[in-house]
Amino acid sequence: MRVISFLTLPLVLAACSPSSPPAGDALFSTLSDLCGQAFEGRVVSDDPRDADWASEILTLHVRECTPGQLRMPMHVGDNRSRTFVLSRVAGGLEFKHEHRHEDGIEDVLSQYGGTTVATPTESHAEFPADQFTRVLFDREGIAVSMQNVWSITLTDTTFTYALDRPGRHFEAEFDLTEPVDAPPPPWGAG
Repeated sequence: MRVISFLTLPLVLAACSPSSPPAGDALFSTLSDLCGQAFEGRVVSDDPRDADWASEILTLHVRECTPGQLRMPMHVGDNRSRTFVLSRVAGGLEFKHEHRHEDGIEDVLSQYGGTTVATPTESHAEFPADQFTRVLFDREGIAVSMQNVWSITLTDTTFTYALDRPGRHFEAEFDLTEPVDAPPPPWGAG
């Protein structure tokens, strides 16, 4: 009888201890606090392949917020085709890229991204390309992108979006200290 009680003690103690918040909860909550606000940004990496983006004003709009998902259109100049979608999922966070044409039809290269593998911190999360993304990129002839890892980093003053893979780094930084007027809706939104 003693053996059973010693074996069950850790289970009883675990059941009585307060549970920790879900992985990524602090990061998601901090971004949720920005709901409705928009911020200007710029490309801060120096890859010549990003010259077209570097010449434009970037705008991130934390536009739609529910307890489980944030939809954040990211405009590049007048191009309103991109929306970042951050969702709470079991064990962490999922980050997807939704792309639409000006007429609202979803692009063939859409819904790509990944789910956190490492536990997100209150200020940083990384999203390696998931299986759906790898299949999509292979099918569309951009197999090099199958190794993509996207990340978001928050400080008190900035939101940073980055893409990394061997031989490639892209980074855009948004100033959270000076909200700007909300941009027009992304393509395909009402």
